[in-house]
Amino acid sequence: MKRAKGFTLVELVIVIVIVGILSIVAVPIYRGYTRKAMASEGKALLGTIQTAEKVYFAEYATFKPLTTETGYDTELDVDARSNKYFTSFTITTNGSGSGATYTAITTGNGGASGIALSVETGSQKQPKYTDTGLNA
Repeated sequence: MKRAKGFTLVELVIVIVIVGILSIVAVPIYRGYTRKAMASEGKALLGTIQTAEKVYFAEYATFKPLTTETGYDTELDVDARSNKYFTSFTITTNGSGSGATYTAITTGNGGASGIALSVETGSQKQPKYTDTGLNA
């Protein structure tokens, strides 16, 4: 008698179950990686703001006062219009002179909604970065 070639139904069901288990584990991990990749755009924007604020401080001995921008800040020459997820930012300042500090915040939109990034620093301080919503 000839033996039939092919897979049995049990073998196919086992493969489908294994693929299902792998996808249950892999999809949340993949989403986390994509959110971190989106957040890198916001971190780059904060780095640009930090550099611009240092230049502004070197020129005027103070940080640029309160700013809420969507897209482009002419005084700092920070342009977020070409960004896909982080297109606006807010800058607040405290104090003056060598003790002055500023905080820059940017919030994601679109696929990066729920991600908020901030940097707080001053002329004499190391930058302190904060992020929320990356693992949501």
